[in-house]
Amino acid sequence: MVNAPEVIEGIVDDVVYADPDSGYIVFDLDIGDEFITVTGTLGSIEEGEAVRVTGTYTTHAKYGDQFKADACERKLPATETAILKYLASGTIKGVGPGLAKKIVDRFSTEALTVIEEHPEQLVQIGGISASTAEQISLEFKRVNGVRTLMIFLGGYNVAPSLVMAAWKRWGQFAESVIKQDPYMLCSPDIGIDFSVADHIAADQSISPDHPSRVQAGLVFYIDQCMKNGHTCIPRSVLVEETAKILKVEETTIEDNMQTAVDEERISIYTKSDREYALLYDTDRAEDRIAARLIAMTAIFKDSGSDSKDLIDIEEKTKMITYADKQREAIAKALSGGLLILTGGPGTGKTTTLKAIISLYEQRGLKVTITAPTGRAAKRVSDLTGYPAKTIHRLLEVVFDNSGALRFKHNESDQLDTDVMIIDEMSMVDTMLFDSLLKAMKLSCRLIMVGDSDQLPSVGAGDLLRDMISSGCIPTVALNEVFRQAEQSLIVTNAHRIVNGQYPDISHADKDFFFIQRDEIDDASQMIVELCAKRLPDAYGYDVDDIQVLCPSRKGRMGTIELNKLLQQRINPPTPDKAEVKMPLCVFRDGDKVMQTKNNYDMKWERDKEKGTGVYNGDIGTVVKVKKSGSVMIDLDGRVAEYSRKALEDVELAYAMTVHKSQGSEFNAVVIPLLGCSEKLYYRNLIYTAVTRAKKQLILIGSVRVLKYMVDNDRRTLRYTCLCDRLKKLKDSK
Repeated sequence: MVNAPEVIEGIVDDVVYADPDSGYIVFDLDIGDEFITVTGTLGSIEEGEAVRVTGTYTTHAKYGDQFKADACERKLPATETAILKYLASGTIKGVGPGLAKKIVDRFSTEALTVIEEHPEQLVQIGGISASTAEQISLEFKRVNGVRTLMIFLGGYNVAPSLVMAAWKRWGQFAESVIKQDPYMLCSPDIGIDFSVADHIAADQSISPDHPSRVQAGLVFYIDQCMKNGHTCIPRSVLVEETAKILKVEETTIEDNMQTAVDEERISIYTKSDREYALLYDTDRAEDRIAARLIAMTAIFKDSGSDSKDLIDIEEKTKMITYADKQREAIAKALSGGLLILTGGPGTGKTTTLKAIISLYEQRGLKVTITAPTGRAAKRVSDLTGYPAKTIHRLLEVVFDNSGALRFKHNESDQLDTDVMIIDEMSMVDTMLFDSLLKAMKLSCRLIMVGDSDQLPSVGAGDLLRDMISSGCIPTVALNEVFRQAEQSLIVTNAHRIVNGQYPDISHADKDFFFIQRDEIDDASQMIVELCAKRLPDAYGYDVDDIQVLCPSRKGRMGTIELNKLLQQRINPPTPDKAEVKMPLCVFRDGDKVMQTKNNYDMKWERDKEKGTGVYNGDIGTVVKVKKSGSVMIDLDGRVAEYSRKALEDVELAYAMTVHKSQGSEFNAVVIPLLGCSEKLYYRNLIYTAVTRAKKQLILIGSVRVLKYMVDNDRRTLRYTCLCDRLKKLKDSK
């Protein structure tokens, strides 16, 4: 078992390394009886400072034992020895070892107070003029600024990296700027949560109806809506809800709305005579997407060229017969260059896509295949035989001069490809699609493949459904289930579900099973038994082959509780397994885990290849829990070392939500239909879950819940403006 974080304190003896941009620092700490090397993103720390650091002991492969600090409390040096070391270190420009000794000899432990508050007294020392004294004082205040800012914002549990972002923006004036307007911390380049800024504002006695607070509140509420998938929100709803959150009058919200629009923080878009509010950047992204797609419909207007002979040759070469809809899709891809290919399981999307790729390559065109997640990219690569990358890896994440994330490939550095194929298009969100389009040459063809009946993206937007609904983008919907696929109850039942018909659950000898359990305890025990024994014994499956998919994370049948039960049975604690305890779970050697947020900095190795970046939805296995507290995780061959901080974005993955499973397929899928909120019981959620199974699908729970989900065609309603933008642009041409 890994120990809880420890606390050590002492005097900084030597700063070994410091990066002023990131705030990362390595220093030797004198704790009285020994020196300890401390590392971490802690900001500016100087020799002679008294510090109290919280973290864990680690062992670096090259540098040996270290203390990895997550937090640091600072105090200016208080003893003559520490003050002399601090001043003699060269930290303050203009003060060297000789002058440092004179200052300490004259003012003793009051030396730093004199420098900061009474610099005129420094002229008592020979060789220091009034102007030099003032310069020393200003330099001390500048150097000391980061320290005081760290202390100030640290009191609100603001991470050191965010403190450094604030310091880089406002420098020595940061603390005074923040105290005057804490809501400036909510800007995208710093990104502190609104609630933290609100706490600081309350401590500074800033009025609840202050314009900065109201405008930040508007942005905050829209941002929260985006986290629920919306790109916009009705203006009337925004006014009403923001007024409730901020506890101010609606007229106050209205009075500040126009200012937020004028300052390009939010935008107002009108559709169907109703106004919608959205963040300015989202507005620009939707507008660019619509403009680019409509431009492409003109550039790649169907030439009407007859590709019948080419398709006939492809059939003979591949010894296959394409259905009429498949031929239509292939022909449209060849004669045009912009196409949405959609359809449910077993309708031949992959076969059609392989023909399109083959015929494009025969023309000498360079084809690039991408998908939103690593699992989706691997799946389309395995199915088509062509290499595929995630969109993030394709665009290449880099950092600009300010330390902000951006993509290497954009309007100024476009991708070298003639055809872009995006698989699992239903999972792509608005901002990511905008970035991809910007990185594509105007002459680049675009084929988008997906199932519009699946759940929409985790991020904001409903792109695939919006594009199809607009009627502006060439679309072919494959609707014929092929004979081989018809033999699978998974496929036929998926189509029954999406058409509003109840699935056939009468067979016990096929690939689609229903197990009636009306009590939560009985159902959870059956899920554990299936995953730990029955399915492995019957089919030889291992832990990666079997996936429990839940509608929700919460509740007794949610992922959090089921993961605990499954872990206890599948990977129980033993004396030879190291483990690390986190707030929601314990990770131990051999556990199945999942990344829950994008981490662009995470370094990984795969054989001799090295890279950075792990992404939301990546699934892996804990290879080793180290004594230091870090954890080695294998993510489909990429092995990364996670600190305790990085582990906050990892969770057990024996069970996962249906949303998180998108883009993946598993040999066996187990779905609990019991003990969840009815808000999450709807048709396209159960459809998405069922279509994740390749060989076996087991439903456990209530027939009533299953029928309710099939009957409930309440699609995941998302407020977006893209469909309307496409129609308006198309009509204006």
